[in-house]
Amino acid sequence: MQHSQLAPLPNDVPFRIVSKTIGQGAYACIKKACPLDSNNPVFAVKYIHKEYAAKHGKISTRQLSLEVSVHKHVSGHNNIITFYQTGEDPIWRWIAMELAEGGDLFDKIEADEGVGEDIAHVYFSQLISAVGFMHSKGVGHRDIKPENMLLTADGNLKIADFGLAALFEYKGSRKLSSTFCGSPPYIAPEVITCSTRGQNKGPGYHPDLVDIWSCGIVLFVLLAGNTPWDSPTDDSYEFHEYLATNSRTTDELWQKLPAATLSLLRGMLTVDPKSRFSLEDVRRHPWYTRSNRFLSSDGKLRDPINLATSMFESLHIDFSQDPLSQKRKGASRSLDTMDMDTDMDGADGTGFSSTQPEMPAGAMVMDWDAPDMTSGAFSSTQPSGKLSNTQDAVIINHLEDEPSMSQFSQQPSVPVSRTQNAQKFQDIIPSRSMTRFYSAWELKLLVPLICEALHRLGVPVPSVPAVTAGDTSAMIRVVTKDGRLCQIQGKVLIECVSEGIFEVEFVKVKGDPLEWRRFFKKVTILCKDAVFKPEE
Repeated sequence: MQHSQLAPLPNDVPFRIVSKTIGQGAYACIKKACPLDSNNPVFAVKYIHKEYAAKHGKISTRQLSLEVSVHKHVSGHNNIITFYQTGEDPIWRWIAMELAEGGDLFDKIEADEGVGEDIAHVYFSQLISAVGFMHSKGVGHRDIKPENMLLTADGNLKIADFGLAALFEYKGSRKLSSTFCGSPPYIAPEVITCSTRGQNKGPGYHPDLVDIWSCGIVLFVLLAGNTPWDSPTDDSYEFHEYLATNSRTTDELWQKLPAATLSLLRGMLTVDPKSRFSLEDVRRHPWYTRSNRFLSSDGKLRDPINLATSMFESLHIDFSQDPLSQKRKGASRSLDTMDMDTDMDGADGTGFSSTQPEMPAGAMVMDWDAPDMTSGAFSSTQPSGKLSNTQDAVIINHLEDEPSMSQFSQQPSVPVSRTQNAQKFQDIIPSRSMTRFYSAWELKLLVPLICEALHRLGVPVPSVPAVTAGDTSAMIRVVTKDGRLCQIQGKVLIECVSEGIFEVEFVKVKGDPLEWRRFFKKVTILCKDAVFKPEE
């Protein structure tokens, strides 16, 4: 689906667009907007291409209407994205909602490392508060995962995306769900065993108990920086061991968890939904009720500057690591064996339903704001990969306040210029993604290096972009699967941002934010000779 084939976005709307795309899928994009007669407040508008949603995502007009009604029903909680308004024309459906200015929560968490107990406790508490509110309204989210956990400018959590939400209780009457949906590492076992698949009618499952399982997985990921298993099936070595040992697994990720959280996690991750912790069980657990220096009595961040600083300084790329080694035992697949996704039954290529399923792999990723740059042309402004002392000084001056540079330092830290003036969370951790690096290499060397890194990781590159004098940007598309067999899509954008300096940005379109960061780190380490580092 080419950009030129898209119908223009509707003009007859009560707002005006004030940004390029800030989020996207195969048939949907999100842009910033504001009222027609004002520059404030700024909010987000999700545009859904109805034809492509129906054709490639199998999402009907009724389902889109249900998403709107459910989102409106649960709107009004501090930790849930507020619904504002909706409308449509023959081609587009639009949904105006609160803008989460802080971006993805898990974009700010280091893969395979996680965060400290206090920070994990803050975001887990806010997640439970939001889920509890939804359940009190009779709504189960059914798709709780890092992709749907966003941040405000002050660093507070916001739950988003109600495309898979279901009403499980109405006027005291409860009903089961049977839709097979969610992301494999985060879904509860009963979604697989009790849902309807193909011609097989499942007995159904309780959406609220499914949410509790997913919240437990999220807590695990906050603390460990990784999921405990690829999926809750016998095909996963880690899950099989979890069952065989009565949740007393010897897996290294469980061994590193704080002891106080183990009983909470085991209660939430009880396979039998009848014995699983309820929300009240979670709220009464000693780890949940513990005091927290970052959390105020109203459930909001008390000290966002220090919390953001701690999170920011944990983001680090170790260039001594081997990105081609498989870190975890029993993993079914790692990035060095990723392949092109060619058979997509559902959004993840695994038969799972999603709220923003992508186009088949052959169609690749659509650009919403710019002409196609697949052929890839670059401007070569430097004669070689070496810089003169004067050029080196210019680059250092240009990048000294760039937040993403810190992750390449031996000891990552927040620049003094930011800490002195910081007033809120976003002043320390910017909303823009940290998955980027800068290079002073000549482009005819840089481009093949990146493509070779992708090739070594098993990520297919149809052709190496050509370097053509006079051009200043290019794009490499990424359609592959992560180490858990879930689909990730995105693009590597290479752009000249100053004479002799190129920014290499990894833009995620679809997939788990932690898996995308893990992918970014592996490529960056393989390209380490070209990465500009603060110590150089």
